[in-house]
Amino acid sequence: RHIATEIPGPKSAQVLARRKEAVSAGLGMAFPAIIARAEGAIMEDIDGNRIIDLGSGIGVVNVGNANPRVVSRVIEAAQAFTHTNFTTAPYMGYVEVCEALNRITPGTHKKKSILQNSGAEAVENAIKIARAHTGRPGVIAFSGAFHGRTLMGMALTGKVSPYKIGFGPFPSDVYHVPFPSERQNVSVADTMKAFAGLFKSDIDPAQIAAIIIEPVQGEGGFNIAPPELMKRLRELADKHGIVLIADEIQCGFGRTGKLFAMEHHTVRPDLITMAKSLAGGFPLSAVCGKAKIMDAPSPGGLGGTYAANPLAVAAAHAVLDTFDREQLLQRSERLGLKLRNFLHSMQAQHPVLAEVRGVGSMSAVEFANPDTGAPEAQVAQRVQQHALQR
Repeated sequence: RHIATEIPGPKSAQVLARRKEAVSAGLGMAFPAIIARAEGAIMEDIDGNRIIDLGSGIGVVNVGNANPRVVSRVIEAAQAFTHTNFTTAPYMGYVEVCEALNRITPGTHKKKSILQNSGAEAVENAIKIARAHTGRPGVIAFSGAFHGRTLMGMALTGKVSPYKIGFGPFPSDVYHVPFPSERQNVSVADTMKAFAGLFKSDIDPAQIAAIIIEPVQGEGGFNIAPPELMKRLRELADKHGIVLIADEIQCGFGRTGKLFAMEHHTVRPDLITMAKSLAGGFPLSAVCGKAKIMDAPSPGGLGGTYAANPLAVAAAHAVLDTFDREQLLQRSERLGLKLRNFLHSMQAQHPVLAEVRGVGSMSAVEFANPDTGAPEAQVAQRVQQHALQR
């Protein structure tokens, strides 16, 4: 067993001092160490400390860091060509990834896809597509949601600190309703009542282009959308001609034990956004959905200089191959259940563990005062610091 030196070690501390001088203070830092290499779920910093990668690049390396299949396919792609721009000179890999996504995403309806660089771009394009399809401006998102750091992404995000502070004004015609949460005493009925109030006081549903929801919220706290909510949203969208968008950027690609979290539900979205683990660490995102909706923008209305760089596209092929070959969905279920069983066993000894929740490996624990039920952020921070030194 490797005995860790203090974190940050002396070499990391030197580079972190340089970071402070050279890099904008607007970038946070969760882990005070400079990483030299990583393989699978283990990182090694420049001081030689071997560290369990609990961040996984924020849900990105679901097939493991430096996955051999990913590395091999990327090297092969780089030796062929490094860039053309698909809208300038198309290439096979882009078409094949779109075909694969059309096949593996939930629903048997005819689908089409586009590829972009980041999750925020996927969200932006999904909203553009929904507006082009409906001819309407309005979009509804949820409290606690996170949909990116671009202006539209921030407008959709249902969390002010730290994402929105000092960055307004934001795009108009964006509205929020509460996400169901048993701990916060918000039921599905409360959420649907908020929709009714919104339609009564703020905007006609005939002016709503899209409802966007994370089937399992990421930044919001791994809150799981109840099946009843998804059914009600599908009914609402069908009634008013609204495009239902599932943001699977963080909860997709095996994180919940299914390839897509919407597979836990009986209803299907019109559009799905995805990114993060789609390409095993390379920047790639996608929007996939009903062909009629995806074809709404005029030619040239969608695109991007670096969208679907051929190296990232090659990585996506390797990721999909790895999921097939290594039974990662079953592994996600097994490890998540093991983790939650352990956390549940700790609750009797530690009443501050107010709730354990999750699906697949997308699991969370919430710390709260046993007497008042108020969140205990300081406890969470102490646990984090203790884990850091371990």
